[in-house]
Amino acid sequence: MESKLSLAEFRTRLQSNTEIGSLKANLSLFRIFPRFGGTKPFYGLFDEKSFRLTLNSRTSPTYFIIRGNYKNSNNRVNVSYIVEPNSKFQLIWTRFSPVVFLIIINVFFLFFGRGLRRATTIVSLFLLILIFYSRWKEERKRKKLERNFLRIFEIKM
Repeated sequence: MESKLSLAEFRTRLQSNTEIGSLKANLSLFRIFPRFGGTKPFYGLFDEKSFRLTLNSRTSPTYFIIRGNYKNSNNRVNVSYIVEPNSKFQLIWTRFSPVVFLIIINVFFLFFGRGLRRATTIVSLFLLILIFYSRWKEERKRKKLERNFLRIFEIKM
């Protein structure tokens, strides 16, 4: 993909829109307590050829990162990137923990709560809604991250 920016402008936007820090420390105590001053839209690391960015959000972190490379060709910046999960464990937890809880609750009600059929139905419906909502929310965060990246760095598809 190609950016409308020159290489110098692209690097300037990387510096001005990215809070520098390791993506592994994104959920540590250093990131939970907000700092004073303006917040930048991205958090991550970059150098002269590559970048690894995620959304800079202290309250609702995303589990996806944008990892890619950029280079100058014909006074335009060619950007190749991919949106991927930061940690496989976080992605597996958000996708499959509601399903595991649904199975555990239903097994519990099956063996120990024989007279609670209505409660089983209500709890199961609630957990099914939770499963679909968690998957929808993570996909929405992934799309928001990619949309912000394309808008800020003026990348056309």
